[in-house]
Amino acid sequence: MKFARSFPNSITQTSLAELEVLCNHLYEGTDLAQRMQAEKVVLELIDSPGCLSQCQLLLEQGTTSYAQLLAATCLSKLVSRASPLPVEQRIDIRNYILNYVASQPKLAPFVIQALVQVIAKITKLGWFEVLKDQLIFRDIIADVKKFLQGTVDHYIIGVMILSELTQEMNLVTKHRKIATSFRDTSLKDILMLACSLLKELLAKPLILQDQRQQSLAMQLLKLVLNCLNFDFIGNSADESADDLCTVQIPTNWRTIFLEPETLDLFFDLYHSLPPMVSQLALSCLVQFASTRRSLFSNPERARYLGNLIKGVKHILENPQGLSDPGNYHEFCRCLARLKTNYQLGELVMVKDYPQIIQLIANFTITSLQHWEFAPNSVHYLLTLWQRMVASVPFVKTAEPHLLETYAPEVTKAYIASRLECVPVVIRDGLEDPLDDTATVFQQLEQLCTVSRCEYEKTCTFLVQLFDQNAQNYQKLLHSSSRNSLEITIQEGRLAWLVYFVGAFVGGRLTYTSTDEHDAMDGELSCRVFQLISLMDAQLPQSSNEKVELAVLWFLDQFRKTYVGDQLQHNSKVYARMSEVLGITDDNHVLETFMTKVVTNLKYWGRCEPVISRTLQFLNDLSVGYPFHCIRLLKKLVKIEAVKFMLQNHTSKHFPFLGISENSSLSDLRCRTVFYTTLTRLLMVDLGEDEEEFENFMLPLTVSFESVTQIFNSSFVQEEAKRMLIGLARDLRGIAFALNTKTSYTMLFDWIYPTYISVLQRGIELWYREPACTTPILKLMAEFMQNRSQRLNFDVSSPNGILLFREASKMICTYGNQILSLGTLSKDQVYPLKLKGISICYSALKSALCGNYVSFGVFKLYGDNHFDSVLQAFVKMLLSVSHSDLLQYRKLSQSYYPLLECLTQDHMSFITSLEPRILIYILTSISEGLTALDTVVSSSCCASLDYIVTYLFKHLAKEGKKTRRGREISQEGQRWLHFMQQNPEVLQQMMSILMNTIIFEDCRNQWSVSRPLLGLILLNEKYFSELRATLITSQPDSKQEVLDQCFRNLMEGVEQNLLEVFQIHNTLSENSSLDLTVRA
Repeated sequence: MKFARSFPNSITQTSLAELEVLCNHLYEGTDLAQRMQAEKVVLELIDSPGCLSQCQLLLEQGTTSYAQLLAATCLSKLVSRASPLPVEQRIDIRNYILNYVASQPKLAPFVIQALVQVIAKITKLGWFEVLKDQLIFRDIIADVKKFLQGTVDHYIIGVMILSELTQEMNLVTKHRKIATSFRDTSLKDILMLACSLLKELLAKPLILQDQRQQSLAMQLLKLVLNCLNFDFIGNSADESADDLCTVQIPTNWRTIFLEPETLDLFFDLYHSLPPMVSQLALSCLVQFASTRRSLFSNPERARYLGNLIKGVKHILENPQGLSDPGNYHEFCRCLARLKTNYQLGELVMVKDYPQIIQLIANFTITSLQHWEFAPNSVHYLLTLWQRMVASVPFVKTAEPHLLETYAPEVTKAYIASRLECVPVVIRDGLEDPLDDTATVFQQLEQLCTVSRCEYEKTCTFLVQLFDQNAQNYQKLLHSSSRNSLEITIQEGRLAWLVYFVGAFVGGRLTYTSTDEHDAMDGELSCRVFQLISLMDAQLPQSSNEKVELAVLWFLDQFRKTYVGDQLQHNSKVYARMSEVLGITDDNHVLETFMTKVVTNLKYWGRCEPVISRTLQFLNDLSVGYPFHCIRLLKKLVKIEAVKFMLQNHTSKHFPFLGISENSSLSDLRCRTVFYTTLTRLLMVDLGEDEEEFENFMLPLTVSFESVTQIFNSSFVQEEAKRMLIGLARDLRGIAFALNTKTSYTMLFDWIYPTYISVLQRGIELWYREPACTTPILKLMAEFMQNRSQRLNFDVSSPNGILLFREASKMICTYGNQILSLGTLSKDQVYPLKLKGISICYSALKSALCGNYVSFGVFKLYGDNHFDSVLQAFVKMLLSVSHSDLLQYRKLSQSYYPLLECLTQDHMSFITSLEPRILIYILTSISEGLTALDTVVSSSCCASLDYIVTYLFKHLAKEGKKTRRGREISQEGQRWLHFMQQNPEVLQQMMSILMNTIIFEDCRNQWSVSRPLLGLILLNEKYFSELRATLITSQPDSKQEVLDQCFRNLMEGVEQNLLEVFQIHNTLSENSSLDLTVRA
């Protein structure tokens, strides 16, 4: 196995010992400071001229596997840099690594994996590169076949290279066109090679104890799985929703899938291999089951489905392998995928369908009964049954689907299994499934559809269980001994039953319902409302958090289904409720809702989950479609419980509003939701009644006065801080709900100037504590939002300028203080610094784009607040690295839109900055152009467009005089001079944009086209050179096509910026110039 030459070695032995020590610190060290130092040295090593030689030294003479791993890591980062190494050097690196792993196949697995990743990255990034009229990085399969002729270890390495390359090509990145070319030219051959190798492996006697044979089978199955997992059409499916995924197999792969031997191969591998490997065979079958329907004709699809079902039936009849959790999980996924791509009418036509549906039902019931075994797999079984039941109304075939027989049994099994797990969980101290609310809600949403099949049977069963458990609970409560353990168990069962009732009531929205079903919902709901009364009567002496959370879930489901415009007022749901509870319509239900809300807020003040869920329920009641929302709000404000809340929102009545040293600062977050909802209710009848608004704000007024007195006297720090955090969260909720000019003005008049100075004082004192600064800064950011034009004050009012001045003071104060913290560790830099900076940027952007302040006034009257806040923006920006700007999403999504606003309206400020700052800003734009986040990349394109337009206009004025005799401004001259000194900045950005258009999946083409024309007109010579380079980089057969695309792009373009629409249209017609790079 011989490959081309290695890259040169020109380093001595002296630094080897130091590098080995570095490796130990990096991969084995427990000292955080040493590891951080080691990471720093690694970054310096990558940027050093001798990096390649250092890596070669580590690979050839390193005494530990970690030394080799460090070399592979450095090489990986080196070949992935934005500015690539020369083609010849990358070829040398690839060939050296191929020779290295071929000569040392016994390397540690993680070292081989890391080196294989380098090969894959080099191949991917150089996929379109041409040298001597050859696509020199596409001969990887030929290289791999040399490994397949060697020992088993070489065989495994060869398969790993193909597997890693397939996975690397499939990564969700900007290199979509590379992946498309790889799909069209190589992927099918790789899949066929892997399948043929698996057939050869299966044909030989399998020795299950042979680790190398197991490893080879595992690598081959991983390769097949990577091929089938490939993102064939670029839709980047979300893995969290993989049960909805359809595999878009290319049409030219049909022959592989039409051969029955293909499916049989993987079913045979499952039955032949040990569990660690056989689950990969099942994973492949999951993808085979998800093959798009349109790949086959109707008869072909029926045969394919028949083969799949035959294999599934064989597994169900021989379930020994399913005792392994991995196999079990993948098999459940496979069952779910059967209904993803096949209609129920097709499934019932399969041979032996009655036996198969019975086997699946028995398997599901058994799985549900063993609730502690692989709980995450239940989701897929419920998905299968949910989809089948949902399809029942659309089945046209005469063949019986038998779901009316088995679906109720599945529902009963799920209900019974959850009730049976309660005593086991409580007595043995196991993890309670109810604590994982996300999973519970997901499964209940699936179960509610299944339960609607033969709903009468399900409701009868649930009513019996509810009555039985409620009676047992009442007996335990009235028992003289009051066995607390048994009471807790009974409450756990009731919590599950309430969740079930809520799910079944909510299921009315997802399934065709009848009056009889509504009557059954009423029967079930009566029992929950009675349980609510029973539980609330025990407060505060006795309570159960899980029951309360279940009740809130039920109330929310009942609200969605039977309250508001979606309710037919003659619905049968209220017939039974009227007899038992006196609840005749949704007005009475709303009164019950609000009574329950007030009760929870009174008695559950120190239980954050219950308070949070209660407030979310209250908030959901107060929002909705405008017309429906207004009608519902008018009903709510007439309820006594709501009037009580509006008049008594103090800690005396609602303890969660109190400030306690025992409570966490994070517990105060729910106050924002509370005051948003209260203010929304207040606004229904407020109008312009300032006195009523003052009365509503009275508790906050008292709190602010208390904080002011503390500041002016003894200054009890912790108490003042907690009060201020609570006030900031309260006010943010109020400000969020005030969307009219009148109501917002009331709030501004209340807070300015007295109380806003208290917030400023809080920023000065506690700038080191994000728990305090974040709520205050978010409050200021909310104040600056001109939502619904609420900040358009009267023409005689200075409020807009006054508000901006206060925001400027706060941002400047925070910015100056936070920069005094110095260097922060990686885990502290975001919470202590970057989060606050991102909020400041959001607030400043809202102010600059709000259109309620004339910023020219500040300079005219010698007010420095505008200049100060812009300088604070710059100082904070320079303290952030370019990598952090893009790494932290909230920071990038606040910085780049702010920069867009500055370049649009405040270029005079941009041009006044020092050259080093301009370089920093332009570099951040350049790096943001390639960001995957379209908010960031679009803002970068817009900012670049404004900069180029400004430059072009001033360039056009240079040497000319206007009609009034004025020459080009000093700002324009300074900007022109800077660009003349740094022409490479715009040239690099032009290169990035052109490469994005030609080689990448350009999802925001309009944004990219905006700055392109200006860049071309400003750099015509460089554009000609870039054009020639791009054309010559393509194979001969593609060069003429790309040249024609460029000619079309510039046809008829004149020396002005009015042709931007033509540029955009030409790009669209040429499909982003990508015709040339599709192999």
